[in-house]
Amino acid sequence: MIGVFDSGFGGLTVHRALIEALPERDFVYLGDNKNAPYGTRPPLEVLNLTCAGIERLFAEGCTLVIVACNTASVVTLRWIQQQWLPSIRRKENIKRNAIGIVVPTIEAATGLGWHEEARPINPFAEAEASLPLFPAEAAGPHTIVVFATARTVETETYPYEIRKRRPDIRVIQQACPDLASAIEAGAPRQKLKDMIRDYVGQANELLSAPPDSVILGCTHYPLVADLFAEALPVGVPIIHQPEATASALRGYLERHPEYNVGSHGKRTFLSTGFSADALPLIEKFWGGTLDFKQA
Repeated sequence: MIGVFDSGFGGLTVHRALIEALPERDFVYLGDNKNAPYGTRPPLEVLNLTCAGIERLFAEGCTLVIVACNTASVVTLRWIQQQWLPSIRRKENIKRNAIGIVVPTIEAATGLGWHEEARPINPFAEAEASLPLFPAEAAGPHTIVVFATARTVETETYPYEIRKRRPDIRVIQQACPDLASAIEAGAPRQKLKDMIRDYVGQANELLSAPPDSVILGCTHYPLVADLFAEALPVGVPIIHQPEATASALRGYLERHPEYNVGSHGKRTFLSTGFSADALPLIEKFWGGTLDFKQA
């Protein structure tokens, strides 16, 4: 089975895209709603909670876990992959892995695969992007605004990794304190709209012209992507993490058939505990009711 882990409801945006891309695979979703959001927690707490969530999904029979939380991915995933998972594999003698959503997003934002070399700057070239989610290049620098949690912004992961591959891209970050928690708590739509308008306005103060594209760097934010679209200048494209992650996972499984991820289309939804106030927003996004069980 494939596990999908998030601090709360936000990872369902990724989960839905994964199911649509791989409907025959078996999936288990785990939302740590009890401890959401992760974006304001100290790094050590985020690490401990993420490891606990991954362990829970391994106990459900998952051999591959998608960490569908930007904060958890940028704060913990490298250590988990390099230090923690090898010891788990040796102990259990089972092929297991955990991968995140940041790499596919950066690939989509730069038009480069993760291991491709940085693209030389040539303002006169009109090369097409190698990945379909990246807008066609135009002469001059490209500006991307990343809206994310305070913890994700603090790590500087998106600016660093994007500039390393595409030095012609200017990256502006905008922290959105309390937005994920407001979504998780089922805040009224007008309140969410006002918050997003304020965050977009703060980002605009750092720009001399509208951005060329936007990354919603928290998986809760696609739940209110329409509100971001309303607040942003008309026509600014949003790079969608769920679709980028789904495309990347399909390719990953083709390269790694050794993972036993099932083929019966099984679906399980787990939560560590949440307020039902947010369910109307989630089920409207999902297009139906969800049967969550206590993790």
